[in-house]
Amino acid sequence: MVLLELFSGIGGFSKGLEAAGYTFDKVYFSEIDKHAIANFKYNFPYAEHIGTVTNIGEVGIERPHIVTFGSPCQNFSAIGDGKGLQGRESHLVRYAVEAVRRFRPDVFIWENVKGIFFARHRPDFWGIVKAFADIGGYRLEWQLCNTAWFLPQNRERMYLVGRVADRCTADLFPLPTPGGVHGKVGGDEPAARPSGTITRNYGRQPNIGNYVLCLKSGEAYNGTPTPEQLKHVRMLTEVECERLQGFPDNYTRYGIYDGEKKEIAKIHRYALLGNAVSVPVVREVAARIRQTTTLF
Repeated sequence: MVLLELFSGIGGFSKGLEAAGYTFDKVYFSEIDKHAIANFKYNFPYAEHIGTVTNIGEVGIERPHIVTFGSPCQNFSAIGDGKGLQGRESHLVRYAVEAVRRFRPDVFIWENVKGIFFARHRPDFWGIVKAFADIGGYRLEWQLCNTAWFLPQNRERMYLVGRVADRCTADLFPLPTPGGVHGKVGGDEPAARPSGTITRNYGRQPNIGNYVLCLKSGEAYNGTPTPEQLKHVRMLTEVECERLQGFPDNYTRYGIYDGEKKEIAKIHRYALLGNAVSVPVVREVAARIRQTTTLF
């Protein structure tokens, strides 16, 4: 198969699809951050960088079977400017719509922040759904997923999947995991909103933003660190951030810059991981696609 990753970052979609058992003869990726490009090239040396997504209407590539895109979320984010599709970054999702219209992949997967479901962004969300629906022939389903279902990180993200309608054998969502707003277009009426709680018990250090509180053996944490405990607060390491996103240790350590392997600075590694999709979530979505579609 052929994969096209738009807004690829460090290849979280590629990694998650691989973890779900997918293999690709060719991988194309589109990204503009030089450190993300370098790291993608290091981890996927067979992949081909095709430049900026704004040129997707002109680039000459093989037809991809799967297109993925975690388009910029700044204008949908709860801490963003609230401009939605009118914002400079988030409006770039229109190039993903153009790619789907041009290449007609068997499957496409879109990831974005929870804010896309906020009331003020609802018209934008439905506008994007309509744009995909107007292409024709796709069944669209979506769900709000949380990395906390798999890893000790609360990271809620919307996943929308489009599949060729006549090859769907069952609903894709909801995933067999707790909670998550979900719905669909191109089948029955939108599904109900399930509710649930996370019951998995992680033995871990409490995460406080970008920092971690290191507890002594047998020491308890009740949600508010004591003055003594605050002395032991430190930043998360790069490897810890990789693990929280489901990547292998030191996945972001190296990049290929102008054909030469170089180490990536710590500040850039943090940024790359913060912008990445969580590998186990992609793996779960991809596994469900295989189970409910006759393509694979």
